[in-house]
Amino acid sequence: MTETLRIATRKSPLALWQTEHVAARLRAAHPALTVELLPLSTRGDEVLDRSLAEIGGKGLFLKELEVALAEGRADLAVHSLKDVPAKLEARFTLAAILERADCADAFVSNDYVSLDDLPQGARVGTSSLRRSAQLRARRPDLDIADLRGNVGTRLAKLDRGEYAAIILAVAGLQRMGFDARIRSRLAPPDWLPAPGQAAIAVETRSDDVRVIELLKMLDDAGTRRAVAAERALNAELGGDCTMPLGAWCETSANGTLRLRGLLGDARDGRLLRAEADGEDPLRLGREVARLLRERGADALLRDRA
Repeated sequence: MTETLRIATRKSPLALWQTEHVAARLRAAHPALTVELLPLSTRGDEVLDRSLAEIGGKGLFLKELEVALAEGRADLAVHSLKDVPAKLEARFTLAAILERADCADAFVSNDYVSLDDLPQGARVGTSSLRRSAQLRARRPDLDIADLRGNVGTRLAKLDRGEYAAIILAVAGLQRMGFDARIRSRLAPPDWLPAPGQAAIAVETRSDDVRVIELLKMLDDAGTRRAVAAERALNAELGGDCTMPLGAWCETSANGTLRLRGLLGDARDGRLLRAEADGEDPLRLGREVARLLRERGADALLRDRA
């Protein structure tokens, strides 16, 4: 008997690409499966005249999709993992995390090859407090301006001359076929991505054993282990999607994890850094959070509030 899976997704071109990628993988693994998309509009997509921090953070990209899951209109939802809050409601679970792509950020400009090449006072667009904090630390002279919208919209604003450069995720540009727009990479260990950046996550209802079983073949164990450490760091510091937090976990040849964490202030470019090695991702996340607290993380977060 043919089974049908309904996937909730945002309507943005990148979200649809990611969802179609998951759907294609599922169809290839389960030929008898019928996979349908349920495109939805989220508040995070609709409110573009204010920063994400003002309207409630990246979690706004999930709410409508989770409502569809809860009501049974969808069986799973596909997200960029960096948009998923550190703590999910108990009724939901991340049943699969796909192999991570390039987690770096991209410097995109029509006139300049790198961040260091920008002239004094150049206007740079980003919607991320994490990116803003690292920009401010490296180039305090820049005019950092909010930039919202999907990938195509942001590139169009750059092309109209509204910004000298913009910062986007390498993975998103590559998935949309815009590799040529990447002038240089802002990459670890010097520049840290958001927790879970470049990984695609599939969310389901926690009690939906049938769907969880179907999704097992999508899960990448190495990626899941690494991003678990990054998300544990985020959770330990409060799990705030608007927090200027960078995290990057790599796995050594012997299987040991190294987690680097960064907490910043987008207003003045203060950056706190810490790193540690370990075997258990959750303990490692907590340890790096402890080290950041020793360096003043709590005070920085209070100042930001």
